Amino acid sequence: MPLLPFASEFMVRALVGGALVAAVCAIVGTWVVVRGMAFLGEAISHGMLPGVAVATLLGIPPLWGAAVSGAAMSAAIGLLQRRGRLSYDTSIGLLFVGMLSLGVIIVSHSRSFATDATTMLFGDILAVTWTDVLILAVTLAVVAIIAIAFHRSFVAAAFDPRIAHTLGLRPRLAHTLLTALVTVAVIASYQSVGSLLVVGMLLAPAVAAGRWTRSIPTTMALAAAFGIAAVVIGLTVSWHAATAAGPTIACTAILLAAVSALASAAVHRTRTRNARHTPTHPVVPAHLPHLAATTATAAPRTESN
Repeated sequence: MPLLPFASEFMVRALVGGALVAAVCAIVGTWVVVRGMAFLGEAISHGMLPGVAVATLLGIPPLWGAAVSGAAMSAAIGLLQRRGRLSYDTSIGLLFVGMLSLGVIIVSHSRSFATDATTMLFGDILAVTWTDVLILAVTLAVVAIIAIAFHRSFVAAAFDPRIAHTLGLRPRLAHTLLTALVTVAVIASYQSVGSLLVVGMLLAPAVAAGRWTRSIPTTMALAAAFGIAAVVIGLTVSWHAATAAGPTIACTAILLAAVSALASAAVHRTRTRNARHTPTHPVVPAHLPHLAATTATAAPRTESN
């Protein structure tokens, strides 16, 4: 039975935690897709590795190390961009390689890191506790409040920062907050899908939803639905196929994005084909009803000699 896995409490915790992660990633991931910030999400997700590794060595919760390392990565990107006169992608690229290398060095220094390294990269959603669920719920609330409060600023900064500045919407602050939201989303998703696959949860549901929506709020809502569906399907498949839960969820999310793209393309082709075969009728102005009646009832006349 498909729902049999969720009779276990640890699977229920994984389902609830995964659904909250999907909602967080839907809100932030929509902006990541709109702003083209996928590289930033990838960099921050790998930039967490040194903090996680150090936290593991010190025996403290890895999530704390991930938070400190991710926040440091985010702050360093902004500092390099402002003070170092480097482009945004160059700053990200330098820190991405540096933090990833440092994380690998720390991991390779200890021989007891085999299991921990796997968890860092691919997550362990089945180990989510109710405390983790509570943290994710608070994270979702904070992300939603910031997204709602600064929605106009985010929109204006995304399409024309100069106009946003003219309107007093502070595009630089909007960009900083958006970077912070990406960092929070990556850290929140760390335990569920790991640092290697978190970008898939950020991008895939938002891309899948974007095929069917025309506004940012509806894209976020539909992306959350796609993300939750990926969690449910991924957990069910991993239960029956004995596969790793995190990677299965991430792979499912990407497959849903592919299916969404194919379905959207098929619907577009069908509408285009129907439009070509739909007969056109003369349009009678609404303010001439007598002309409409005459056009509908009058019979053709022939001239008599």
